[in-house]
Amino acid sequence: MKDQKEVIKKVINYIEQNLEKEINLDNISKNIGYSKFHLNRIFTEYTGVTIHKYLQNRRLTVAAEKLVKTDKSILQIAYEAGYDTQQSFSFAFKQIYFYPPKTYRDIGIFMPKQDRISLCYSYISSYNFITEIKEIAA
Repeated sequence: MKDQKEVIKKVINYIEQNLEKEINLDNISKNIGYSKFHLNRIFTEYTGVTIHKYLQNRRLTVAAEKLVKTDKSILQIAYEAGYDTQQSFSFAFKQIYFYPPKTYRDIGIFMPKQDRISLCYSYISSYNFITEIKEIAA
């Protein structure tokens, strides 16, 4: 179980270090050394979200921050988030932020939708005896 947690940490670190690069489940699984099916299964089990969805949501969260905090064009932000067109970026952005990128920028308030996942243990003890160990994805 501890080994799986370390693998998940490696996946998260790899994604975070390569958010603006072209990465996908195949790249991640090759880098980590696990099959993409097994890797995605244990990632989802620990975090409650698939690797693809985590990557997409993290990229869109970073894009939302750039929209509010920079003067970069929407097209440039779309490319940095891994989208080939502004239209596909706008569609995906609106799916999680409920506004198109231009409107979101005009509102000017950054609200992260997917922060970096960190894994930690929560111990529940009674009479100095650990009765339950529960994994928590925060």
